[in-house]
Amino acid sequence: MTGITDISALLLSRIRDVEDYPEPGVRFKDITPLLADPAAFTALTDALAGLCVRSGATKVVGLEARGFILGAPVAVRAGLGFIPVRKAGKLPGATLRQAYDLEYGSAEIEVHAEDLVAGDRVMVVDDVLATGGTAEASLQLIRRAGAEVAGVAVLMELGFLGGRARLEPALSGAPLEALLTV
Repeated sequence: MTGITDISALLLSRIRDVEDYPEPGVRFKDITPLLADPAAFTALTDALAGLCVRSGATKVVGLEARGFILGAPVAVRAGLGFIPVRKAGKLPGATLRQAYDLEYGSAEIEVHAEDLVAGDRVMVVDDVLATGGTAEASLQLIRRAGAEVAGVAVLMELGFLGGRARLEPALSGAPLEALLTV
């Protein structure tokens, strides 16, 4: 094994399945063992930073909350700025807010209005692509701020939830990169 196969095997070996969490019948993918392993966390950071550099990104957006854990070191490694996208009501000052639908109900995310500007190329980084709702809303926020979407990069895509199909129209041709698909 070499290259991406080695990285994939390393990352998969450090992701723990937790049965019946947060509710019966759900298999939760716990990335905390990966984060606790310096070699695995470094490999993940390097792989995601490489995607950012290849896309020509100028900034990284991390989605609350695990996207902060991954996005900040990725931005540092790639030499880019980091912008947190938070749940509504968590940021002081002027913000842009975007509502989106959940399976049952709705939610809102926001970003500081001045953190993204015309000319920025933004890579969205998160741990998991599930149904795609939060990622789709973040792409709308990025464009409303006048910036360009460089792509979306995630550690893991839960293919059976259909997030890629939901997200592809909003990507408008920008890449969606998942290091692992389960």
